[in-house]
Amino acid sequence: MSDIALLPQVEAFLRRSHALFIDGGYVQSRSSQTLEVINPATGKVIAQVANADPADIDAAVESAKRGFKQWSQATPATRGNVLLKLADLLERHREELAQIETCQSGKIIHISRAFEVDQAAHFLRYYAGWATKISGQTITPSLPSFAGERYTAYTLRQPVGVVVGIVPWNFSTMIAIWKLASALVTGCSIIIKPSEFTPLTILRIAELAIEAGLPAGALNVLTGGGLVGKGLIEHPGTDKVSFTGSVPTGIAVGQSAMGAGLTRATLELGGKNSAGFLRDVDLDKAVNGIIEAGFLHSGQICAAAERFFAHRSQIEPIMDKLAQRLSTLNIGSPLDERTEFGPVTNRQHQLKLGAFFDKARAENNTIICGGNLIDRPGCYVEPTVILANTVNDSLLNEETFGPVATFYPYDTEDELLELMNNTPYGLSASLWTNDLSKAMRMIPSIEAGTVWVNMHTLLDPAVPFGGIKSSGIGREFGGAFIDDYTELKSVMIRY
Repeated sequence: MSDIALLPQVEAFLRRSHALFIDGGYVQSRSSQTLEVINPATGKVIAQVANADPADIDAAVESAKRGFKQWSQATPATRGNVLLKLADLLERHREELAQIETCQSGKIIHISRAFEVDQAAHFLRYYAGWATKISGQTITPSLPSFAGERYTAYTLRQPVGVVVGIVPWNFSTMIAIWKLASALVTGCSIIIKPSEFTPLTILRIAELAIEAGLPAGALNVLTGGGLVGKGLIEHPGTDKVSFTGSVPTGIAVGQSAMGAGLTRATLELGGKNSAGFLRDVDLDKAVNGIIEAGFLHSGQICAAAERFFAHRSQIEPIMDKLAQRLSTLNIGSPLDERTEFGPVTNRQHQLKLGAFFDKARAENNTIICGGNLIDRPGCYVEPTVILANTVNDSLLNEETFGPVATFYPYDTEDELLELMNNTPYGLSASLWTNDLSKAMRMIPSIEAGTVWVNMHTLLDPAVPFGGIKSSGIGREFGGAFIDDYTELKSVMIRY
């Protein structure tokens, strides 16, 4: 087994002293502090990035305010064309961006190419199409006329202003694109604050955005730790925050935003997503579905399933087949094209997963396979299957965000629905069945923002996505995002 060779431009990019991206170019931080970027496949430092301080935040916000004044006045077609050009540039630099992403996140190279770059370009083109379709209404009011007066009214959609996009480490490129595309197509400017674990790819994309024709200040990138995000949210010059990440951090973000002057907030949070398998599902199909739902990118997907419910008569055969399949996965370097299963993204998360395995053993859960950290350089974790004892067991209720599938049996379909809804979260869920009629009857009873049938995790830009209950506020994609990035202005005229 061997890794692909890094492109010369990737090696050169990693060797840079990475500054902040403000006002259309790189700017040295007012602070001398830096953060190390570590390759989770090797444990080695691959780059240094700036750790922004309050003065840097002020500079980025002022730049974004200037950028907003210019960008908000651009014609809708101009905004759409810039996004289209950026999509073309992502594809032109596909391998370069994919390699940078794999080096910083440990994502296997196939996923970096197909999801982080290809899907990001696909989403950009979808959002670009909305540029010329954001519109208001014409309304005829029913107001009294005493001297022949008439009335008309209409509504305008206007950009909210300066957006803060806080991006997690699991899909740092694609999620950054979701946020910047939503902001830019509506005429907002945006400051991206990437995760301190995966800050590199968006810095390169910011360069490409300027090449695509985006004016200075419309997109700024501030690298650094959590205090940078907090400073941006609470800054009086920002108007909206779009956050993707954990539930506890999301709640804190929402509270900070409201406390800072009713700053708008879109929160796409995680949860404990369920997959329910009805008795009619073929066992091999069920196993394929579980791998799709729970083990893509080592389970590090907000919408991934972590709770799996199968009929009591089928649960052991399903788990046995799954364990067999997982044991054959090729675990290795994410830069090796033959690798099927790579590391988790950082050491901190690896140790957190180890603590979950300890909890499972302490609660006498049955570990069908896995349940260990892999003793090799980097942040590797065994793909794991666990059978819970009770509905109150930790791994059936706490988000692991890793390659861990926790199972529990059910006896009736009513019990299945009760189990799937027995959580404070509600981001996503899936049903697996050959009986479409039964699925259609069950879907309204499932408490989740997205319900898949015979599939899981896959997202399309035309279909709104977001959570209910503790899994978030607001929606991305479709036309739903427009409400979150625009203000609705009503105009009434008497004549």
